[in-house]
Amino acid sequence: MTIDPLAPLLTEAERLGVDLDRRARERFARYLDLVLEWNERAGITSLTDPEEIQRRHFAESLSLLAALRTAAIVERGSTARIADLGSGGGFPGIPMAIAEPGLDLVLVESHGRRAEFLRTVVAALELPHAKVVQARAEDAGRGPMLRATFDLVTARALAPLPVLIEYALPLLKDGGLLVAPKGSRADEELAASVAALAALGGDVRDTIDLPLPEGLPPQRVIVVGRTGRLDGRYPRRAGIPSREPL
Repeated sequence: MTIDPLAPLLTEAERLGVDLDRRARERFARYLDLVLEWNERAGITSLTDPEEIQRRHFAESLSLLAALRTAAIVERGSTARIADLGSGGGFPGIPMAIAEPGLDLVLVESHGRRAEFLRTVVAALELPHAKVVQARAEDAGRGPMLRATFDLVTARALAPLPVLIEYALPLLKDGGLLVAPKGSRADEELAASVAALAALGGDVRDTIDLPLPEGLPPQRVIVVGRTGRLDGRYPRRAGIPSREPL
């Protein structure tokens, strides 16, 4: 019996209730090939085993999509505009866009080779509504083409929550949401975010458990909303938010 090379991903997608049609499976197979091909020269991931890449990167990204669906933040067939900050290898943005190809996805990545990798992936997978912006998060948040234009912003392991709030909230429309997966330090990061929330017009709307497989450390999605007028002082110049968090 032939084993489907995407079996680890398909098993997790079924558990999560995320349907992957033939075109989505073809895209994931090509995406996996590109990650393996580019990994050494672009530093995509520390993982080298294809099954682990599927479980830890592809399926964990789909777990975020599943959690956002359950919370009615992203509906099936959504055309929401999403920024994936510090996208790196495209996680979680590209797996989400493969499963929901109507999403208007912008992958923001400052590292030149990783940005080139992302552009290669978007072209090879023919993702209809995805594009890559090579920029630091602070610069993206000040640029008139991106500032205050997104329904959702996400980021995976980019920065502590107080810093991420300063990066992300200027990109959001009034009423938009930052959805940030966080691990064991989630409560600590939340407690440290009071000043950043006040400065950026944000408030914590919810925390959602990520539906990860057994045996993995638990993660929660911190959901932060932005309302009201954007303060023109934020985000501060590149490098300052991480050196001097609010």
